[in-house]
Amino acid sequence: MCLGLVCIGLYPFLLFALLILFLCVYDADINVFVRSLWGKPIESLSGKVVWITGASSGIGEHIAYQLASVGCKLVLSARRKEELERVKQTCLMTNRGTISDDDILVLPLDIVKFESHKSAVKHVLDHFKKIDILINNAGRFQQAWWTDIDLDVDRHIFELNVLGPVSLTQAVLPHMIERKAGQIAVMSSLAGKAAAPGSRSYCGSKHALH
Repeated sequence: MCLGLVCIGLYPFLLFALLILFLCVYDADINVFVRSLWGKPIESLSGKVVWITGASSGIGEHIAYQLASVGCKLVLSARRKEELERVKQTCLMTNRGTISDDDILVLPLDIVKFESHKSAVKHVLDHFKKIDILINNAGRFQQAWWTDIDLDVDRHIFELNVLGPVSLTQAVLPHMIERKAGQIAVMSSLAGKAAAPGSRSYCGSKHALH
């Protein structure tokens, strides 16, 4: 009887501990977390042509390293060519010999220059003959109070975070439709679900993506 009461008394604490453990282990939405456990292994992407925008630093850079390590062929795009070359060399050094120099295309691209997107797609297709996956990662954060921000900043954030990915996706999509194959990923943020103080342009752009 006493043991049963102790167990009942401990139950809320055990449940809370399990919840904390779960939150510490899983760092994405539930669908992504489940697929990471029981979906296809990342190695199944070997040989796929993956185009990453915003690949010169941050999340895009480290996505490139991860994909290179399993043998993906990469298109690295951002504005800074020298940084893209650095990322390419690091990919080649850490890929375990599964890809060569020709398997990584450095393609400088300013995502807000919409008129250049179709020619960029042609460049990729001339090099690899296909695009399996497009990862729209290019973007930037913005923080300023409502009374301080200029309308030009709002416009630029939306062009970069929303219209850029939309335009590039539209340029890539006909090729994927023709092949009846392809995947498109868009980098979003929790700011697209809940607003953050002092970040009206950024939060608005991420809500638009959602």
